[in-house]
Amino acid sequence: MIIKSQLIQVIAKAVPSLSEKNITLGVNQIIEKLSAALTEKKRIEIRGFGAFSVRFRNSTLARNPKTGEKVKTKAKYRVHFKPGKEMREKINLMYGAPIHTDNIEP
Repeated sequence: MIIKSQLIQVIAKAVPSLSEKNITLGVNQIIEKLSAALTEKKRIEIRGFGAFSVRFRNSTLARNPKTGEKVKTKAKYRVHFKPGKEMREKINLMYGAPIHTDNIEP
């Protein structure tokens, strides 16, 4: 996990000509614009990285793991992220491609 302050420090090291104050302002503006677009149910696509969109999730029946009691969850909107092709390829190179068991013979 990386938090916003760490991101700002990483950018400051990579681009020493920018002040940390300007980087902070830039990062805050990006986050603000992304949040505003999502609250308007707009889709955000960042080529090579992925796409963010808002999806509706119906209410479902779930179970409380402690008591086993059935609980009905509320219907809600949620942010969905779909990684782009380049991001998927980078992650698969970094961690290895997933193993598919359907092609393995006993």
